[in-house]
Amino acid sequence: MRSCHSHNMQFNPGAPFTLLGVITALVLLVACGGGASEGQAGGGTTPTATPTPTQTVMPTLVPTSTGGGSLTVYSGRSQALVDPIIQQFSQATGIKVEVKYAGTPQLAATLLEEGKRSPADVFYAQDPGGIGAVEGMLSPLPQSILDRVPAGARATDGRWVGISGRARVVVYNTKKLKAEDLPDDIYDFVDPKWKGRIGWAPTNGSLQAMVTGMRAVWGEAKTRQWLEGIKVNGAKVYSGNTQVVTAVGNGEVDVGFVNHYYLYQFLAQQGEAFPVRNYHPRGGGPGAMVMVSGAGILETAKNRENAERFITFLLSLVGQQYFASQTYEYPLVEGVRIQFGLTPLAEIKDPGVPMKDLADMAGTLKLLQDVGVL
Repeated sequence: MRSCHSHNMQFNPGAPFTLLGVITALVLLVACGGGASEGQAGGGTTPTATPTPTQTVMPTLVPTSTGGGSLTVYSGRSQALVDPIIQQFSQATGIKVEVKYAGTPQLAATLLEEGKRSPADVFYAQDPGGIGAVEGMLSPLPQSILDRVPAGARATDGRWVGISGRARVVVYNTKKLKAEDLPDDIYDFVDPKWKGRIGWAPTNGSLQAMVTGMRAVWGEAKTRQWLEGIKVNGAKVYSGNTQVVTAVGNGEVDVGFVNHYYLYQFLAQQGEAFPVRNYHPRGGGPGAMVMVSGAGILETAKNRENAERFITFLLSLVGQQYFASQTYEYPLVEGVRIQFGLTPLAEIKDPGVPMKDLADMAGTLKLLQDVGVL
């Protein structure tokens, strides 16, 4: 079980989507001369076009040779989620990829401890807070990579770039509640009527990132009041988001605070009868945040070229369609269709917290500890 995106389910991201076959077709297309540059992603737009092997692409976004060599990735994203795409990259390029999997906070701490001795070439973080903690150890990325995503989904100094988007939601048990029964703002779960009805995972990196967003939007005092109110309401603590969704489905609790895509994994395996749905708070605010996972290259990287090829691959149409189709996340590159059933980004009242404001994870951890949540 992983610490930040725990999945006990047998999730097989690679099964219905044969990336290597698509890569081969794309490579043949490039070789035949079909390669006009596609449009750049714009801020806040929801991708609508479905990429196919006949769609024009930027040739540099698809590995077209097997250069070999090696690459070391520190991944704060779970092996269940990203190993299939990493293996496809390795098969397509001949690059041997070694991956160290752990929670994003733990890997950030490891990088800080290792310093210039770190063997890592790439840090692939679950959230911007985790990658922001080591931003000083990263080197600026090429503009050709940065320009693949909207300005709000990358570091202002170009040291990391967003890979996919994840929305914070409230999951609720449909046998007990309707969406209209839920408050407009996540703050209102401090109401005593929610006592004993809430599930959450305070050790989860994405929840901690949401609390960091609360501090940016609400300020320290109101965020502390919310944490204290949720604690007073006897919120049940779980080890990860999967466990929270399971508890809501089983009726142990009525609502939970998670990322949006966990529900879709349950629906894919258990069907539409699974009694849980997502709720994006109507009033917006921190409970409706859309965050990005991000990747950066260490200044001390020994395999810089391969590191750039890896991040470029994740931001290719092939890589982005993997995240959209197999992990139910929001693609950041234009020209990729979101999974059926997902709420379009344009309909989510994201408060638009700048990614740089999510970097103070240390302050959030201190607050959580002071309140007695951790």
